[in-house]
Amino acid sequence: MSVLLRHIPAILVLVGLMLPASALATRIKDIAGLEGVRDNQLVGYGLVVGLNGTGDSASTQFTVQSLVNMMERLGVTVDRDEVKVDNVAAVIVTADLPPFARAGSGIDVLVSSIGDAESLAGGTLLMTPLKGPDGNIYAVAQGPLVVGSLAFGGKAAKVQSNHPTVGRIPGGALVEREVPYSFGGGDSLSYRLKDADFTTASRMSSVINSRFGAGTARAVDGGTLQVRLPEQYRGRTVEFVADLEGLEVTPDATARIVVNERTGTIVMGEEVRISTIAVSHGNLNLVISESAQVSQPGPFSEGQTVVVPQTSIEVSEEGSEIVVLEKGVSIGEVARALNAIGATPRDLIAIFQAIKAAGALHAELVIL
Repeated sequence: MSVLLRHIPAILVLVGLMLPASALATRIKDIAGLEGVRDNQLVGYGLVVGLNGTGDSASTQFTVQSLVNMMERLGVTVDRDEVKVDNVAAVIVTADLPPFARAGSGIDVLVSSIGDAESLAGGTLLMTPLKGPDGNIYAVAQGPLVVGSLAFGGKAAKVQSNHPTVGRIPGGALVEREVPYSFGGGDSLSYRLKDADFTTASRMSSVINSRFGAGTARAVDGGTLQVRLPEQYRGRTVEFVADLEGLEVTPDATARIVVNERTGTIVMGEEVRISTIAVSHGNLNLVISESAQVSQPGPFSEGQTVVVPQTSIEVSEEGSEIVVLEKGVSIGEVARALNAIGATPRDLIAIFQAIKAAGALHAELVIL
């Protein structure tokens, strides 16, 4: 019995423990969010200095040009042809500007090399403006990098741990410009579901109306809810949002089976159902082996000694079983039935594809 087959019962137990949790209620703040309250992406170009000979090479022209331009802005005149950038690396700096970020607050930044630097360990990022999609500067990043990796080596060998050309600076950027957003200015709020679903939107609307009164929430479509601010919360929008997002809703989802053939991973949703179908499983083993046999000529003959290959082919097929799966069975019954015929995770992928092709699988089959 294979290792994967021995572990299938344990996997089924784990799935059985996880299925009841999927039916439990979830807070509204975990499945929906206020429209307009989101992160904004920032990007900038900068230089990392202080590297121990692991920076960009002289062939990286934009690093040389950037270093010369920076030195000239600082009032230092240098000869471009004599500049060495072994201790300098050109990088792209990215960050996410969170909602309601105020000027002076710090945000984390990610620093990635764009040249041929070997490592950014021990480097310091120089002042780098971070711009938004509109071209305005919203933050400025600077500080020592935290790389969390190493890379050493010579001409014959090299030792590397993790990824040395990408680092982070926790709180390394200061917000200089705030993103304008008017919160609590009107008498209604718009919520967006993270996973659009008509059933979930209807349930969410019912829960809100039960708590704050009829007519408070209205589902516009499967992904949007319009929520009216109750009279008792006028001028207290933050308190209303806090109370609303604490309400619990049981989300619904489309029946779906996700399979990854490369890793043999199978994830099946709770609502997966199949029609009555018979499944047969069998393994065909083909073993081909070759051996060499030496052929020698007779005495006093003028023949030559040659090697004659001998090929042996063996074909064997393991006994198969037919399992009948009744209509409307649950995911646990499907897993137990397929496990009974000795199907490994990779076999299950092929079986589910065949059941889907037969029109008996009432779920979406997603293949990664």
